[in-house]
Amino acid sequence: MNTQLRRAVVALAAVSMATGLAACGKAKEAGGGDKKTDAKGSLTIGLLLPENQTARYERFDKPLIEKKIKELAGTSTTVLYENAKQDASVQQQQVDTMITKKVDALIVDAVDAKSIASSVKKATDKNIPVVAYDRLAEGPVKAYTSVDNERVGKIQGEALLKELGDNAAKGQIVMMNGSITDPNAKMFKDGAHSVLDGKVKIGKEYDTKEWKPENANENMKGAISALGKDNIVGVYSANDGMAGGIITALRAAGYDKLPPVTGQDAELSGVQRILADEQFMSVYKPYKPEADAAATLAVTLAQGKALGSVATSTTDSGTQKKIPSIIVTPVALTKADIGKYVGQEGFYSLSELCTDKYKAQCDKAGLK
Repeated sequence: MNTQLRRAVVALAAVSMATGLAACGKAKEAGGGDKKTDAKGSLTIGLLLPENQTARYERFDKPLIEKKIKELAGTSTTVLYENAKQDASVQQQQVDTMITKKVDALIVDAVDAKSIASSVKKATDKNIPVVAYDRLAEGPVKAYTSVDNERVGKIQGEALLKELGDNAAKGQIVMMNGSITDPNAKMFKDGAHSVLDGKVKIGKEYDTKEWKPENANENMKGAISALGKDNIVGVYSANDGMAGGIITALRAAGYDKLPPVTGQDAELSGVQRILADEQFMSVYKPYKPEADAAATLAVTLAQGKALGSVATSTTDSGTQKKIPSIIVTPVALTKADIGKYVGQEGFYSLSELCTDKYKAQCDKAGLK
């Protein structure tokens, strides 16, 4: 087991142990009102996810969070779920609905971290504690969990530089960052720049509206036109969805051999592109530790208990200091790493990865 994965496993174990300790400790009001304190009581937890274009949310985050909430709070617990489909105003309405339904706690992965602040305040004013999930929402959130987002950008940048080798000095790269409404996108970008700046020339850089692959595709077409395809030696893509759009643009431009393209999220299509030597790498963010952390924080707060040792660090947002936090360590994913994770909870089965289209590539990678 590599060091980064071991850290993720250790973090998960710490979360589980801390939850047990918190449940045994004296109940303490954390959300501002009288919450249920019986661990097997009939809680109602709201879960709001930002979009369904990125496969991870419906495929992993939602079921893992729901499963862990019921493990912690009992099978009679209700999880009310909504997906905003990348619409910030819709998500604000969804928060209003959760308030009306009097949920005991609310997990929010914000479409727009700034605009959600007023909705977070509304919920808090109604004694509903809000857990910011994956993206750090502004407003009076009670807790936060995510991966080490700046580390994600560093991993991507380091992998790209290593793959480029001497080619780093022979051309330029294109940087395809995420949406400016997502605070994580800035952290990915900052992490990547801390590694890439001064080591390779960045010919073009884009902040991609709504993370959409089609927008990344258009941006990449513009970069190829401006820089010339022979001058582009690599592409920093902040996630796998955009990598797909970028690779489509590169193929349309007539590359005989694709330059290395990074990614993030270890989406099924992204992992298959890695197997097919179309996408160089992704970043695997172990979804189970992050989902378990969100569930643990939400249930602890819903029961009116102090977070205590459940949250082992703090994070500052644009509006709040020292938010209790659980941060999960991401790991690089190249072709050589895929076999380590196949079949694990939070990853894909062999049959999902190795469809007829990718059977030869799977055989070559030793996935049988």
